[in-house]
Amino acid sequence: MNAKDLRIVFMGTPEFAVASLRRLVDEGYNVVAVVTTPDKPAGRGQKLHESDVKVAARELGLPILQPEKLRSEEFVSAMQELRPDLGIVIAFRMLPEVIWAMPRLGTFNLHASLLPQYRGAAPINWAIINGETETGITTFLLNHEIDKGAIINQQAMPILPEDNIGTMYDKLMTAGCDLVVDTVEKIASGNYTPIEQMYIDESTLKPAPKIFKEDCRIDWSWSGERIVNFVRGLSPYPAAWAAMQKQGEEVGSAKIFEVSFTAKESSDVVGTIYCDGKERIEVRCSDGIIHIHSMQMAGKRRMTNRELLLGFRDIEEYNF
Repeated sequence: MNAKDLRIVFMGTPEFAVASLRRLVDEGYNVVAVVTTPDKPAGRGQKLHESDVKVAARELGLPILQPEKLRSEEFVSAMQELRPDLGIVIAFRMLPEVIWAMPRLGTFNLHASLLPQYRGAAPINWAIINGETETGITTFLLNHEIDKGAIINQQAMPILPEDNIGTMYDKLMTAGCDLVVDTVEKIASGNYTPIEQMYIDESTLKPAPKIFKEDCRIDWSWSGERIVNFVRGLSPYPAAWAAMQKQGEEVGSAKIFEVSFTAKESSDVVGTIYCDGKERIEVRCSDGIIHIHSMQMAGKRRMTNRELLLGFRDIEEYNF
């Protein structure tokens, strides 16, 4: 069957999914509807916020479905009326079987890791945090278990020392477009053999759970290498952070976006801050010195060290 004749239902929410949606439409694939999350209040004014996928779908002139409940009779009926041949899921909610099994050729997901490693909600973050030098993208058929369906296609990509979550997100998002189109073509032709994720020693796998604020807190007793990877894996968003203390009392916090490390022996307590009053801000960790290059004090904007120190001249009286 010609892949461009397939009736495709696309499901996604964030920017990561938008690039693939645009590629499919631009290349003439038949996206009959887009499913995304309902609009939600956001920000100080609690104005309704539309998902990135909804904004793109509207620009592309595609029908949009925003079900509150994926098992509702109304949504299931709407999906049946679309008569989908293929479902594509990128960064969306967990689907019930009644939805993922409905398309004639099944539903596949694009995941930002080399499965079976880094199953979960934050695969790019955790790969960098764990100091990996390679990650990638995978397309796989949905089944009853999260990220455990049969693999259709994979592409590896190096993680460079200068990469952070921001740069790898963009690289994998772009590469994902090609993989999604290639996967549609393979499914349409039937010329592929899904690789089941079976007989895997689960103890060898690294998870990628959702990241919460407390998960982003830096522990200065860690090694310098671990702190550097931790900051990279969370920069620029949601951002690693550290509590600041003065005379033993917690007095604020700072988000830290860019650091480097120098091994150095010292008897100083971890978390001790060093500063030259101009542009050098350093912190003692377990095996050396962390050089901070960019940070953001609570309630302030992100600043270079030079900008920050113009208004924070007594920083050495504090510690992390």
